[in-house]
Amino acid sequence: MADIIFRHSCLSVKNTMFTHSKFSSHKFMFVILIGIIFSVLMFGMLYGTSSQGDSAETYPKGFRGGACTIETENLIIGYSGYYLPADYESPEDTLRSPHVPVQCGKVPEPAAVNISIDLLYPESARNFLLSQRLVRIVTTEDTEKELEILSTPAQQHLSGVVTQAFKLSEAGQYILYLEGKNTENTSIQVKVPLKVGLDWQDHLKKLFSTFLRKD
Repeated sequence: MADIIFRHSCLSVKNTMFTHSKFSSHKFMFVILIGIIFSVLMFGMLYGTSSQGDSAETYPKGFRGGACTIETENLIIGYSGYYLPADYESPEDTLRSPHVPVQCGKVPEPAAVNISIDLLYPESARNFLLSQRLVRIVTTEDTEKELEILSTPAQQHLSGVVTQAFKLSEAGQYILYLEGKNTENTSIQVKVPLKVGLDWQDHLKKLFSTFLRKD
């Protein structure tokens, strides 16, 4: 009788251990699944892309190096740029350009910036009268205001390329407006976002990029 009870106890312990092990295995798989989903969501948030590879109005297109595009109802542009740190001192007899590419309007630090805008579509955009206006977004008492920094008169850009050089002396959010009218006298406004300074998302994205980079 004692032997039967002992064997029954051993069987119960084994069943308990098996059930606990099975539960732990399911729990472990659940944690792994949650981790994968969280990683995918974080990756999407950091890189601002959907399954189609776009990102709202601005997304990488791969033409002219690191250029990005912005599409509106009446105009499609591509833009790229370079920046030069504000404290940079040019050495003598330098052979390499010290300018660093701007990644879709993200400038790591206050700097002198050169922006090049390509008028991609329609072809008649070269005949549009377009002006430029650079503003800085300033928040005052929970209200956002635009502080104008520079503006240029409206003119045609027969080469299809609009260029502008300016200095962004403070970290924050800026917008370069491309404004005017098309050949049908319809108003046009394109916003080119410019962000000066890096936040935690940018640093985390940079860390992800380092791990994903192929040697």
